[in-house]
Amino acid sequence: MEFKKKSSAKSEIPTASLPDIVFMLLLFFMVSTVLRQSSGLPLELPTAQKIEKLESKKNVSSIWARSREEISIDDKLVRVRDISKIMYQKRVDNPRLIVSLKFDQRLNMGVVSDIQEQLRDVDALRVNYAAKYGD
Repeated sequence: MEFKKKSSAKSEIPTASLPDIVFMLLLFFMVSTVLRQSSGLPLELPTAQKIEKLESKKNVSSIWARSREEISIDDKLVRVRDISKIMYQKRVDNPRLIVSLKFDQRLNMGVVSDIQEQLRDVDALRVNYAAKYGD
């Protein structure tokens, strides 16, 4: 008498509902993700006759200023004397950093000069001055 060998149970994972699960996860993450944009301070930028747009905002850090007391770096209010410390750390993290300066058109030039001195102290010399196009 011969004994038949029992066939082994197949251990397959059912994949019929896998596309549905992937689609639901994708939809969940698309709905729940918030894309954050830097808002800065509300400013009225000065106008310029000729402007050029930056190619990429990947290496850009923005400084907004309305007055001596209202200076913001990447959405955080700072004092003038703290700019050099913050920008030094940013330059260490990213040597290709470009600083975009966004000043209110009514801002005192003394504040602009103070900010430029702070940037010069930490060798942040790649500077972009933001303006809006107009006459």
